[in-house]
Order: sequence, then structure tokens, then C-alpha cells
Amino acid sequence: MSVTDLHIALVGNPNSGKSSLFNALTGLNQKVGNFPGVTVDKKTGITVLEQGMNVNVLDLPGSYSLYPRRADEWVAYKVLMNADGTAKADLVVLVADASNLKRNLLFCSQIIDLKIPVVVALTMVDLAAKKGIRIDLEELERELGVPIVSINPRKNKGLAQLKKVLAQTARQHHKTPARDFISIKSLAENAVNEVQAILPSLSDYASVHYLINHENFPLSDHQQQTIESIEERNNFNHTRFQAEEIMQRYSRIRQIMQQSVVEEDPLQRKMFTDKLDNILLHRTWGYIILLSVLFLLFQSVFWAAEYPMNAIEWVFASLAGWLNNVLPAAGWSDLLINGFVAGLSGILVFIPQIMILFGLVTILEDTGYMARISFLSDKLMRKVGLNGKSVMPMISGFACAVPAIMSARNIENRKERLLTILVTPLMSCSARLPVYTILISLVIPNTYLLGFLSLKGLVMMGLYLLGTVMALAASYVFKWIIKIKEKSFFILELPTYRAPRWKNVGVTMVEKAKIFVTDAGKVIMVISLLLWFLSTYGPGKRMEAVTAKYEQLQKQPDSNKDVLDKEYRSEKLRNSYAGILGRAIEPAITPLGYDWKIGIALITSIAAREVFVGTMATLYSVEDDNENSSLRQKMQAAVRPDGTKVYTLATGVSLMVFYVLALQCMSTLAVVKRETRTWKWPIVQLLYMTFLAYAMSLLVYQLMK
Repeated sequence: MSVTDLHIALVGNPNSGKSSLFNALTGLNQKVGNFPGVTVDKKTGITVLEQGMNVNVLDLPGSYSLYPRRADEWVAYKVLMNADGTAKADLVVLVADASNLKRNLLFCSQIIDLKIPVVVALTMVDLAAKKGIRIDLEELERELGVPIVSINPRKNKGLAQLKKVLAQTARQHHKTPARDFISIKSLAENAVNEVQAILPSLSDYASVHYLINHENFPLSDHQQQTIESIEERNNFNHTRFQAEEIMQRYSRIRQIMQQSVVEEDPLQRKMFTDKLDNILLHRTWGYIILLSVLFLLFQSVFWAAEYPMNAIEWVFASLAGWLNNVLPAAGWSDLLINGFVAGLSGILVFIPQIMILFGLVTILEDTGYMARISFLSDKLMRKVGLNGKSVMPMISGFACAVPAIMSARNIENRKERLLTILVTPLMSCSARLPVYTILISLVIPNTYLLGFLSLKGLVMMGLYLLGTVMALAASYVFKWIIKIKEKSFFILELPTYRAPRWKNVGVTMVEKAKIFVTDAGKVIMVISLLLWFLSTYGPGKRMEAVTAKYEQLQKQPDSNKDVLDKEYRSEKLRNSYAGILGRAIEPAITPLGYDWKIGIALITSIAAREVFVGTMATLYSVEDDNENSSLRQKMQAAVRPDGTKVYTLATGVSLMVFYVLALQCMSTLAVVKRETRTWKWPIVQLLYMTFLAYAMSLLVYQLMK
């Protein structure tokens, strides 16, 4: 049996372990695309059930039932109804959470009635046992009429048995139940028979869904009109049918649970999760604990990363000094030292902080605390036009705005989804972290409050909070401007607390570092090398005039060669292509406290914010021939023509505020256009964030200078 012979769809309720099973089955043999016409991830992969049987695996978005509301639920629904055209489900693996079996069996029973071959993969059996839930798998299997396999994809347990059962089901050793889970025809017999007369391949239950949603299925005009007339002739009421169906299903599920599941009296035992939630979700202590967790997060980023960052800086300063001593003075050696090495150091020095930040965030996600943050934030979010579901994309924005904006697809309400997309880029992503780090180290003293609270860590936390506060404020303003009226509800399942998967934490840290080096690093290196060229060369006549001037000065008997050489390099930089560009925008940025070199960095970092550091590294390397100095030391020593320091406290804070609020990310604009399907909102986003950044930076500098 070849890859194309069988397509297995993984379905299940959200948080049931479906994605973990997909990763365990497919490993590295997977790819992510998009379903045509919708911005919903299409995760596909290949797994080997047994020798010679390679099959396609499709991970469908999580759903609670076969009555879709969100865009991602519609995707899963159409595939299961065989109405997608680009994806199909020859066999379904329904991933069910054993600790919430009653709710999971609703979706399971609906899929069984579609008469698609189904295998139930029962997850979280260990958690169910802790709750005092004991499941008789053989009895449950008899009651449902489909094979059931207990698995733990996090620990790769039960996967071999699951593959064996899937192979048997593919060979039709396990038949679909002949009897419906509930009697569909007792609810709408005439209408079902008439639909099956024109579409004989449909099961009774699938026929009902064609009555309800035929407008969304690929049918001919004649078939559409015929089904519409069947609805009218039989007075088929969608809402009444759905209500009666759900009641019948839950009645049957209760009978099955009585036969096959033994549950401990919930009054006799209170779960550890419930006790912990009483504290962490407390109306007062919950918020204090949340702020404390965030505070410790940012303190740790600075404290734990300080030594490895210093070590990386020392290595690159030593390497640049050694290369300067051994290589001949030539254009290629200058490119190597001041272009390539300087740009590379501006990338690698921030890896420790990025790894630590993502490691800590992964721990919060793994333990289940991240979902509690959404719950705690819902009340505040509602006041600014959002809801608790907006929290996860906004928190994801701390990592990167691009996937964060894409994750807003799970928000059903169109207005709340659009508001979330518009304000998420204000959350401080990891691309801003290198900028914050270098500026904080320059202008914030290395002092500790009360002997243990790092002032630098407090400033870092303040920057993240500023972005969050401005995002909420922007949402509050936009909620009055955007005229979309649509009710929304916030339903969130809180996962059980678990110990973090340390292997997963380690893998995430390494992967995020690799992404930063390969994705951001490529942009930084290309711009660093381009910038080296622009800052080394300039209009021929201007550069010749500068060279002639300093040759004359060096011939004077009382000239100081070291001083003249430094002045020569500075004037060459000012008259280079980069210098001309920077000085052209200097009048606009002088009120913010910036000089023309910072202006160049503002321009280059439009492509990506983290390019700011690479730009600074290149500019100061071209200007300063002291290769043994680190970038921070060179920036610390930078002075204006009047002799005053460039990076004062006022300038540094103004620049940090600018980078908190400015968009400066081409990828974000592209993904917003893709998600909203118009250039209107990306342009609005760019304009309002740029204005906000300029106005706030101007205010901060004028107050502090």
C-alpha cells in the first residue's frame, strides 16, 4: 500500500492531545501549508503503520462537535463531510481525553454516525486515574462499536498498538457500526430519505448535515435547489433538530458511561488543580502572582544571560583584534572585520537572552499557567473591546508578531479578531530584545534595589508593560472606530497543571536560537554587509576632498597621527552614502535626541527591528579602528560634535520607547494583509504605530533632557 492509498485524519476536542499524537506519528516527516482560500494551517505528514504501509496523516483543527462556528472548525467539518476537494479522510483517528470522556464522546458519536471508519485514541488515562476515573476499555469498545486504544503520545506509549489497529482498520478488519448511535430518522425521516434519493452515498446523519449546510458544499445548482425544496416541504427546522439530536446523544452517552466508566464522587476528593486554581485565579492574589511571575521572568533574562553574553563579546572583540593584527590593510580585510565579524557578533551575542526567555515561556505553557493568564485577563480585555481569547495571540506576540497574528484565527468574533491583529505588534517581540538589551546596558546603571532587584530587569519589564498598556489603549480607541456589531462569548478549557517537559523546553530553546540565527541572522548579515559598503564608500569627489584634506593635515609637523586618523575615519563616514542618508533625516529625529547614525539604524531596521544592533556594530566598527573594544564600549564612548555623549539617559529611554511602539517589521505588514485580505489595515497599522512611536519618544526626550 503506497502513501497515496490512505489518508488518515486526526480529529478531537481542543487540548485532547491531538497535536502531540500528530508529532509522535509523523516526527520530521511533516509540513505545514494552508487550506486553499482560508488562513488555517494545514498540517500534513507521513507515518509508517507497518512495513510497506506508508500513509498520509492530516491534523485537523480542534472541534467540539460537527456544528462549526469558527473558520478552523469549518475546515475540519468540510474534510469530514468529504466536501473539501483538497483533503479527504479515508479513516479517522478521534483523539479523546479520558479525563473529560463525556464531552469528548459527543463529537465521537457524531463522527461514528457519518459511517467513516473510526479508531478512538484515548489520551490522558493517567490523569483520569488521578481523578478517580476507571474506564473499562473492552466494554466501552462494545458500546461504541469502534476500536479503542489507550495512548500517551508525550511518552510514545501505545503508538505501536495504535498503528496495528489502524492497519487492521485500513484492511477493513474493523467494520463501521451498522446501527446509528442514535435514531436519526426518528427525528427527520422523510427529509433524510428524500436527500438520500438524490445523494445515495450519504449516511442518515450526513444527509441531515446536507440539509443544514448544503450551501457550503460543492453541489450543482439543481441539487442545491432540490435540497432547499426538501427543507421547505418537510418544514425542517435546523435549530430544533440540533437541540433534539444533542439531547438524545447525551442520553445515550450517559447510559454508556454507566456501563463502562466508574467515577469517584467529586465531593469525596478535590483535585490538586482545583486547590491551586483557588489561589492562582483569586480575584486579588491571582493578579499579584501574575505580575510576580512576569517580574521574575524578566529578572532572570538579565541575570542568567549576563555572563554568557560577556563571554561572547570578549570572544568577538579578541577575534577582531587578532584579525586586524595578522591581516594586511586592504578592502577585503576591512570587509571581513568591520562587515562580517561585526555583523556576526551583533547576532550571536543575544542568543543567551533569547534562549532563556523562550525556555521560561515554554515552561509556563507546559505547566498550564499560560491558559490561566487568559482567564485572568478576560475581564480587562472586555473593557477595551477584546476578550480572553485575545490574550494568547498577544502573549505569543512576545515571541513574534507573525505567528501571533495568525493564531488570532481562533477568535470567532470578527471585530475582536481585527482588534487583536491591529494591536498585537505593540507587544514586545523577541526582535526588540537585542535593542532593549544594548540600550539598557548603555544608559541604565547596574544597581540593585533592596539589594536584589536589578534596575535593568525592572526597566526591561517596564518596556514590556508599556507595550501591553499601549496595545490595550489602542484597542479601546479602535473599538469605537470599527463599526462591526457581533456578540461574542469566551469559553476556555483550563488544562490540568503538569510538570514541564524538560526535553521540550530544551528543544524549544535550541530551535528558537536557530530560527533567530538563520532567519533574523540572514537579514542582519545582508544589511550589515550592504551597510559596510554604504558607510565605506561615497560620492567620489566628496571622498577625495576628505582624503586630500587629511593628507595635508598629516604633513604638518605638530600633527597628532592618532587623533587625525580618528577624525579622518569619522569624516569619511559622514560623507559616505550612509552618512549622507543619515544626515538627510537628522532634522526630523534631532527633537527625539537622535544623531544621524541612529537615523541610519532607524532606516535599516524597517526590514527587521533587530537589524538596529547590526547597523550600530557596522557603523562604529567602520569609524573606530579599536578592534579590541566591544560594541557597547564603542557606543558608550560615542560623542556629538560638541563633545556631549550621544547615549544619555534621555536619548536611550527615548529610543527604547520608539522601538516599543514602532512597527518596523515588513513581515508583520505582509501577514496582516494576508489575514485581513486588504492593504487597508496594514497601512492603518503602520501609520498609527509610527505616529505613536514618534509622539511618545518626543515627549519622553523633552521631559528627560
